[in-house]
Amino acid sequence: MKRNNIILIVFLLTLVYCSKSNDNGSNNNDNDNKEDTVPSPPGDVVGKITVGYQGWFACKGDGSPINAWWHWGQDWGTTPSTTNKAFISWPDVREYTNKFNTDFANLGNGQPAQLFSSFSDQTVAIQFSWMSQYKIDVAALQRFNPNGIEGPVRDAMTAKVKTASEKYNVKFYIMYDVSGWTNMQTEVKADWTNKMKQYTQSSAYAKQNGKPVVCIWGFGFNDNNHDFTTTACLDVINWFKGQGCYVIGGVPTHWLNQTSDSRPGFLDVYKAFNMLSPWMVGRISKASEADNFFATVNTPDLAYCKKNGIDYQPCVLPGDLQSRHRAHGDFMWRQFYNMTRLGCQGIYISMFDEYNEGNQIAKTAETANDVPAGSGFVALDEDGTKCSSDYYLRLTQDGGKMFKKEIALTAVRPTPPMP
Repeated sequence: MKRNNIILIVFLLTLVYCSKSNDNGSNNNDNDNKEDTVPSPPGDVVGKITVGYQGWFACKGDGSPINAWWHWGQDWGTTPSTTNKAFISWPDVREYTNKFNTDFANLGNGQPAQLFSSFSDQTVAIQFSWMSQYKIDVAALQRFNPNGIEGPVRDAMTAKVKTASEKYNVKFYIMYDVSGWTNMQTEVKADWTNKMKQYTQSSAYAKQNGKPVVCIWGFGFNDNNHDFTTTACLDVINWFKGQGCYVIGGVPTHWLNQTSDSRPGFLDVYKAFNMLSPWMVGRISKASEADNFFATVNTPDLAYCKKNGIDYQPCVLPGDLQSRHRAHGDFMWRQFYNMTRLGCQGIYISMFDEYNEGNQIAKTAETANDVPAGSGFVALDEDGTKCSSDYYLRLTQDGGKMFKKEIALTAVRPTPPMP
């Protein structure tokens, strides 16, 4: 009997030791035996299509506080031209009433080469009317360090976005991009408290789980432009949570393995967010690469998030038009298909108006007749398939329908390039 008791005691001690060993040797798979947690219920971001909205274009003479060719020219003080341009896709400006002449040659159709200003109320209104028309649910307004020369115009853009969101029944939230923001830890709190928090009272401000949504983009990226400590990052995330916010993290692609574009030792930072939205621009450029990321990145990402009570909002991008990545919509549709069958909680479109990187879904020049002669800009028909200027808005609408199960899951793009 004593021998049996001794054997039992040794067995129990072995179990305790093994349990402690497993606790001390935790890694990315330390939750494999946990039950999956229930994701957040549908709200203003869960179950929805969100677009990143820059709203950062200005023109000299547009009445904006910056009064410069903000983000149109490399030299903001000089009129944009073939030798002074900071963007790589030409917008379709036919629906804008306030347009500004440039030093580009006339368009192929003989019309003057003109650009829009985001500061114009009509510009913001027409862009948010497109969001409403094409069933885009939410706009994530990008907000960079507001303490320099760009601060006043960014403040003004927030007010304009609020007005347009309320008018067109599109939700919006503040998305802080902390790139290069040296004093971010203290200044982002002051900016929220003194300026941005007031916007959460708007009927159009996005709420999730009953909490106002805020996103912080840039924690954990492995470059000199995001040189923040884990302590500083956790302090900011937990501060926003303490303010009653639902906090999204715009994080590196390889956040889970903490390799490549992610700093090591940041998993606790990523786990502190309510939702994760890993960056994908520059990571894929064709459908086969999207499939590979689906299997090797998105699938384990979601599994980890489900086991740790984190909502997952992967990026979908149309592709860099100038680099000819779009395949007349097949590239973007493949991502919609993959993320829908994955079962993620939301989708983030990168981006709505990113003409600087060629990843915009907003209306874009259709043919060579619609871009300045000799400028080198390619149009939506660059691969020989004619596409309407609103094609990627229509494709986003159909992708949203599939994601929301309003149409059947299909790998075959249902959206015709021309309506």
